[in-house]
Amino acid sequence: MARRRTSDETVPDGSWATSVATRKSMLSNRSRDTSPELKLRRLLWAQGLRYRVAAKPLADRRRSVDIVFGPAKVAVEIHGCFWHGCPEHYRPPGSNVEYWSAKIARNQARDAVKLVALEAEGWEVIVAWEHENPEDVALRVAEAVARRRPRPKPKPPC
Repeated sequence: MARRRTSDETVPDGSWATSVATRKSMLSNRSRDTSPELKLRRLLWAQGLRYRVAAKPLADRRRSVDIVFGPAKVAVEIHGCFWHGCPEHYRPPGSNVEYWSAKIARNQARDAVKLVALEAEGWEVIVAWEHENPEDVALRVAEAVARRRPRPKPKPPC
């Protein structure tokens, strides 16, 4: 069966989307610079903390981390409740349940692999959910960075 031309009024054959509205909604979701990420980053910046965004702290991995504090080896992931299957708020969609269940399970498996790899390399990983208070998350992050930041060596007396 030939694929139909994709426009705002059609859904391609074989698409995961069950309607034009669903397709539009899902395509508009961002993978970075989400509202929860931006709120947290603004709070961290206001505290004087400097970081890298969407960085790849592990050289042999293609997956990035939302916020990275390199010298302190602190990685921060902000998970969306739907996309990462929040234990408190995830509700499976009413249609195309098989597709979405498999998709969320793959996301969770990928998250687990990334977490293990980072921890094996000595990183502290802070996972925050989009529903968490950004001020509370910023405090956790600031404490971790302060605790793990390399201290300058004292200068020997002259």
